[in-house]
Amino acid sequence: MIIELDMNSSIPIYVQLRNQIVMGIGHGELKPGESLPTVRQLAEDAGVNTMTVNKTYQILKTEGYINIDRRHGAVVAKNIDMDIVFREKLEAELELLSAEASITGMDKKDFLNMCDKIYSKMKCVKEKQVITE
Repeated sequence: MIIELDMNSSIPIYVQLRNQIVMGIGHGELKPGESLPTVRQLAEDAGVNTMTVNKTYQILKTEGYINIDRRHGAVVAKNIDMDIVFREKLEAELELLSAEASITGMDKKDFLNMCDKIYSKMKCVKEKQVITE
């Protein structure tokens, strides 16, 4: 997985890094149980401070996307569950996106089609559908 950070963005580096890793998991580039680079290695590869990577890994751990232990380092979680906090966060973000889409003239059907198209790209969703069918 290639990490691309925009050092000139208003989005903090640790958030960009977190988002890239979540997208990697969502697209299936990072598989459950797969080890992530060490803090030092990722910091070097991305050209950022180790504290930035450490903060990112701690956030991902808190959100349930990765597990961290001393022997194995950071590993993509095998079971990522959606809890009530995530649902509330998702609802708030979707509400904001819906408002922005409405303000700019996008109708509900186009918005829902776009959401469906993007959601369908997520490889982990396709894998779960195969397992549950």
